[in-house]
Amino acid sequence: MEISPLLILPLILVLYLMASINILAEYERGVIFRLGKLLPQPKGPGVILVFAPIDRIVRVSLRTVAFEVPPQDVITRDNVSVKVSAVLYYRVIDPRRAVVEVENYQYATLQLAQTTLRSVLGQAQLDDLLAERDRLNQQLQNILDQHAEPWGIKVSAVEVKHVDLPGDMQRSMARQAEAEREKRAKIIHAEGELDASAKLAQAAGVIASQPLSITLRYLQTLTEIASEKNSTIIFPLPIELLELLKASVRGQPDAK
Repeated sequence: MEISPLLILPLILVLYLMASINILAEYERGVIFRLGKLLPQPKGPGVILVFAPIDRIVRVSLRTVAFEVPPQDVITRDNVSVKVSAVLYYRVIDPRRAVVEVENYQYATLQLAQTTLRSVLGQAQLDDLLAERDRLNQQLQNILDQHAEPWGIKVSAVEVKHVDLPGDMQRSMARQAEAEREKRAKIIHAEGELDASAKLAQAAGVIASQPLSITLRYLQTLTEIASEKNSTIIFPLPIELLELLKASVRGQPDAK
């Protein structure tokens, strides 16, 4: 059975139109080149028509990408060699520039992150690298965002992930931390001794002004000792107690 030429042409046209249909997701945009020229606006999302070979489409995702920056050898300002890794968060905000201004925006962003990481962290001291990560992260994010903006890339965050210290430096920092803890313990102990001596001096002043208070304290101590169920207690008799007894004897009338 022969097919009429009049039917072949419509069939080819239908197949061509079906092949020209492209469906872009909500997070995708299509940058269209028509005869090599860039169309003013990216297409999508939804159904779009790309008439090959006249048109060529480049799909660009607008989702945020989390990219791990490989460990970089960094020499800090105080000449300590460390390995630093980071995580970079970025997304495309202008699909046209991301396609036209740079050949591979993902590779270019990664290389920019590596060089910026070594440059910025190399200007910081080791203590700042360990204790002031938030400030360094913000500085890295500002620099990367400024350099990636012409490519239509928005760097939303940069997080220093891990700082790998040499073994001898880790041991040195452990000794330093231990010495710092001992220093704080001694300071706390000395402050406690100072407070205790002040309270003892205050108590001695009260006892000096009230001689009977030492006798009451003495009797309280005897009560505490007696509660321990000791069979024999030998204790000296305080002078204040003897004076109290003499005063009470002198106050009684003589017996006839």
